[in-house]
Amino acid sequence: MWVNPEEVLLANALWITERANPYFILQRRKGHAGDGGGGGGLAGLLVGTLDVVLDSSARVAPYRILYQTPDSLVYWTIACGGSRKEITEHWEWLEQNLLQTLSIFENENDITTFVRGKIQGIIAEYNKINDVKEDDDTEKFKEAIVKFHRLFGMPEEEKLVNYYSCSYWKGKVPRQGWMYLSINHLCFYSFLMGREAKLVIRWVDITQLEKRATLFLPDVIKVSTRSSEHFFSVFLNINETFKLMVQLANIAMRQLLDNEGFEQDQSLPKLKKKSPKKVSALKRDLDARAKSERYRALFRLPKDEKLDGHTDCTLWTPFNKMHILGQMFVSTNYICFTSKEENLCSLIIPLREVTIVEKADSSSVLPSPLSISTRNRMTFLFANLKDRDFLVQRISDFLQQTTSRIYSDKEFAGSYNSSDDEAKEFLKEQAWKIHFAEYGQGICMYRTEKTRELVLKGIPESMRGELWLLLSGAINEKATHPGYYEDLVEKSMGKYNLATEEIERDLHRSLPEHPAFQNEMGIAALRRVLTAYAFRNPNIGYCQAMNIVTSVLLLYAKEEEAFWLLVALCERMLPDYYNTRVVGALVDQGVFEELARDYVPQLYDCMQDLGVISTISLSWFLTLFLSVMPFESAVVVVDCFFYEGIKVIFQLALAVLDANVDKLLNCKDDGEAMTVLGRYLDSVTNKDSTLPPIPHLHSLLSDDVEPYPEVDIFRLIRTSYEKFGTIRADLIEQMRFKQRLKVIQTLEDTTKRNVVRTIVTETSFTIDELEELYALFKAEHLTSCYWGGSSNALDRHDPSLPYLEQYRIDFEQFKGMFALLFPWACGAHSDVLASRLFQLLDENGDSLINFREFVSGLSAACHGDLTEKLKLLYKMHVLPEPSSDQDEPDSAFEATQYFFEDITPECTHVVGLDSRSKHSADDGFVTVSLKPDRGKRANSQENRIYLRLWTTENKSKSKNAKDLPKLNQGQFIELCKTMYNMFSEDPNEQELYHATAAVTSLLLEIGEVGKLFITQPAKEVGSGASAQGILGVPFSRKGPGQPYGVESAEPHPASLAGDSEEHSLGGQMEDIKLEDSSPRDNGASSSMLISDDDTKDDSSMSSYSVLSAGSHEEDKLHCEDIGEDTVLVRSGQGTTALPGSTCLDRDWAITFEQFLASLLTEPALVKYFDKPVCMMARITSAKNIRMMGKALPSASDYEISALSG
Repeated sequence: MWVNPEEVLLANALWITERANPYFILQRRKGHAGDGGGGGGLAGLLVGTLDVVLDSSARVAPYRILYQTPDSLVYWTIACGGSRKEITEHWEWLEQNLLQTLSIFENENDITTFVRGKIQGIIAEYNKINDVKEDDDTEKFKEAIVKFHRLFGMPEEEKLVNYYSCSYWKGKVPRQGWMYLSINHLCFYSFLMGREAKLVIRWVDITQLEKRATLFLPDVIKVSTRSSEHFFSVFLNINETFKLMVQLANIAMRQLLDNEGFEQDQSLPKLKKKSPKKVSALKRDLDARAKSERYRALFRLPKDEKLDGHTDCTLWTPFNKMHILGQMFVSTNYICFTSKEENLCSLIIPLREVTIVEKADSSSVLPSPLSISTRNRMTFLFANLKDRDFLVQRISDFLQQTTSRIYSDKEFAGSYNSSDDEAKEFLKEQAWKIHFAEYGQGICMYRTEKTRELVLKGIPESMRGELWLLLSGAINEKATHPGYYEDLVEKSMGKYNLATEEIERDLHRSLPEHPAFQNEMGIAALRRVLTAYAFRNPNIGYCQAMNIVTSVLLLYAKEEEAFWLLVALCERMLPDYYNTRVVGALVDQGVFEELARDYVPQLYDCMQDLGVISTISLSWFLTLFLSVMPFESAVVVVDCFFYEGIKVIFQLALAVLDANVDKLLNCKDDGEAMTVLGRYLDSVTNKDSTLPPIPHLHSLLSDDVEPYPEVDIFRLIRTSYEKFGTIRADLIEQMRFKQRLKVIQTLEDTTKRNVVRTIVTETSFTIDELEELYALFKAEHLTSCYWGGSSNALDRHDPSLPYLEQYRIDFEQFKGMFALLFPWACGAHSDVLASRLFQLLDENGDSLINFREFVSGLSAACHGDLTEKLKLLYKMHVLPEPSSDQDEPDSAFEATQYFFEDITPECTHVVGLDSRSKHSADDGFVTVSLKPDRGKRANSQENRIYLRLWTTENKSKSKNAKDLPKLNQGQFIELCKTMYNMFSEDPNEQELYHATAAVTSLLLEIGEVGKLFITQPAKEVGSGASAQGILGVPFSRKGPGQPYGVESAEPHPASLAGDSEEHSLGGQMEDIKLEDSSPRDNGASSSMLISDDDTKDDSSMSSYSVLSAGSHEEDKLHCEDIGEDTVLVRSGQGTTALPGSTCLDRDWAITFEQFLASLLTEPALVKYFDKPVCMMARITSAKNIRMMGKALPSASDYEISALSG
């Protein structure tokens, strides 16, 4: 391709010149084998290695064209190419269009300017024609994208985020190369002295990701999957690399957890000219996301708030008359500030509260000041702003967007008039009143160390609800969503689902000892809040423990406020705690175990042995100690939680363990340890509480034991801060990431085991095969989430469903799996066959199949016996036609032609129907009624029968062969095409082709005979035959090997059902005899005409083969030995050819028994369908192809992590 001209100083270093003229040079990179040439020996290997290590573009484009002027040493790259053909086209264009023109110029500078302008013009024209849009990615990064897709066979949808130089330790040998980090994969490529090393790991398969130091290497990143460990070192910037890896792994875990795919943010500002190289738009997007997450967590802002930018500045704090150094953060709806010194001062100013933003006059004392005034008459003075004008413009833009909205946000107002006479409560209120006067009131108040001290001493009862709203940030969501809660209540009331059933069950278990929930008013409010939240967030719905937390919120806040506090808890402060698998609580349980090991090591081993930590942490964390402490003490814990977040809960839990170290060490079992902890927590009291005592006895506390000495809640909290206050929020987040990988992968493994355990008895697969199939099935679902699929990913994954039905795939995904795993998938007919099987397996008709349905079909096709396989094949074709654009033959005659183009079967005879004669007397052929009622005429509209039979079969539990509907002519033709295409890649293709042709011929003849049976109308027969059956006299079996005797009956006039058919009966039928229809060795199938006695069923044509002959002796049917393969033909005049009609014959049909029996006559087909299938080999191949987009040459070339779920 043409490239923007760039200077090259050493034109011949590592390049070989292949063509040259006075102005242009075409070169090939050393080490690149052009047109089958060698790789250049040792020099070539060295160059190839250098290209990889130095990230040279020559790995992507080993050909280039340089421009030079005769007297200059400076060269310009003007084109590059990945192949000789591409570069030759550019070379020829230059020779034809530019060479003669350049000779006109006299000045070399003019020539250079002309050539550069011409090349740039060509590129601009190409971009215009092909609608190539400018993007933020640099040329270097675009080369890396091309390289990434080419090296690892990734589709275009797989987005590269960034790439880093590093070493991969393969055994004890480091391989220097490049790590490529994409949205869904971690890849590594190295080329050293002719040897390639490739590694591809899916983020969803990673179980551990950690950065650590070793004795020999200061910094190593360890990546663990279920099956292997990988070590990377020698990074230029290991912190940046590891941070990005953590972020991508988190995205993958989120995808496993609730099926959230990754969508790039298109609203990012454009890259500036001076931005660092190699930063992709995706990398910037992820960096912006990470910053926004930290920003939201720091200031407790709503989940959709995006950080726009931040800058260093100072803030004037009137309470201590100082300029505090810190950072200002600006986002769409907020201006926030935090001091450099932790906990000194922080500030949140919602733009909805801002009235004036103005630039004050600069001075040496106060450079670049900015004044912001709010509606509650507070003014904030920032200074030392580097780019004040730009900042003011950004704030003005956001203010314009904000003012257009209408908010019903009322001023924060505590109720300070305490009607209680308790002195301590009064003093607390006074302290808060003074604090508000000094530091401001409401959302915009200065938050300092003094604020935290007041919270730790306990919030007054009268102010608790509004301060919870303020400290948790729930006040912001309430203010920006007026009327939201009322609408939600209105929509959710009267609707029922699993969540509402669980809510109803738990309503009367929520603080039943509190008077507020001993009447219907309190219960109704709780019901409305929980139901509204279940409808707001169906991913969570309702989880046990939410009722306890919500009931406490309702005691201190109004109904709508309690709802928004619950939103803040579930979606921001306790992420993933209340989903169906309480993942967040399990993650924090793991974090708590790590903290216990670090802070109370003397207790850790004992607790692990007893298994107590996992038991206590869930109940403590899920309810914030509300279910295990006396109510008046637990609300103080909630006060601190809303101010400090989860670290308070960890600190308090560690303090409880630390206070009981000696007793826990003496415990013999987990029950005794739980009793010790339960009694301790029950003794925690709040002496400042003005509430009447609410009885709260731990279930494990027995009455005959002395009560535990009282523990003051405020002293316990102070102790927790003194001993464990060094736990930082960022440390908790790092530990959470590590535990999240572990927890989610453990849950996935548990799910897989549950699925396999449930389904293993239903299939012929081994446990190992099922586990691999489940992993592949889930991987297919996940891949479609980010590489595109025809149906919505959220429709295909519902975590509330049973394990077997959680992951479902649509037809497009199934088609890919079918081609990789099913033994019948080959040839052009594969997609049609996949469509038929998908339709068969999709029992509920939702166009999605779950794992159980998928495995049932695969099991029958791979491990079923001959009959099961053929039954599956038959049922796939007896379904209603799937929509297909393929042309179908119009008649059985055309189907015959399809198979007999190069084969002339011997003695193949078909019953002919002469369309010219209308006589029907003394035909003497057989008629069978499909209805059990005697004397009733058979219904010729077979389609209705098929539909009825098929519906009945679907409802029936036992699907016996005799219950299968018949195969009509169109379906039979499709079955023939399927069988023919099925063998297209088999080593015995020719033999199977001949066998298929023979079976097809036989079945065509059987269908024709069956048509004769069905078109004769049922009629009352004489007295001699009336007791003998439906139409004629049944034959009696003679001795073994002897012909069947046929008694005579009155002849029946024949008429054709269905006037639209183009066939009519021939004239007087002559003697009918049985002849061999095609050459084959074993002829043991008589079931196409006369079935065994154990298959008697009037609904199946083969269940009775009733023969009736005319009364004239010469017209009698002569039955010869039908142990041979037979077909009814006329004698005398010979056979007449089947007319090539233009429509399908609706009377033509065959049954499954006839299909099975006919196929059994061909050993080649029997051997093919009996052939065992090696499932693990297919699964391994499928994993490799799915991972790389192509089959892998050998295991040594690639290391691919197992796609275990």
